[in-house]
Amino acid sequence: MGVEEELLRQTEKMLKDIKEKRKSVSIDTGKKDLLKNLDAYISDTQHFLDRKDKIRAFEAVVYAWGILETLEHAGIIKTPG
Repeated sequence: MGVEEELLRQTEKMLKDIKEKRKSVSIDTGKKDLLKNLDAYISDTQHFLDRKDKIRAFEAVVYAWGILETLEHAGIIKTPG
């Protein structure tokens, strides 16, 4: 498998996983605005995949995971597992 194929495979897997995890996020109603960037990067990932821009798609999904994990570690959101 070439680098491009591996990048695409990893990006699609990470996108699938974060979409699934996003469904189970719980957050106080007053803090829901903090999820806007997370949702935007998830959406951007799909947008870039649709345009065959693998590098930007990968970057966007990595940012999305960074936001999710930061909010989780700060105790702002809760996710199962």
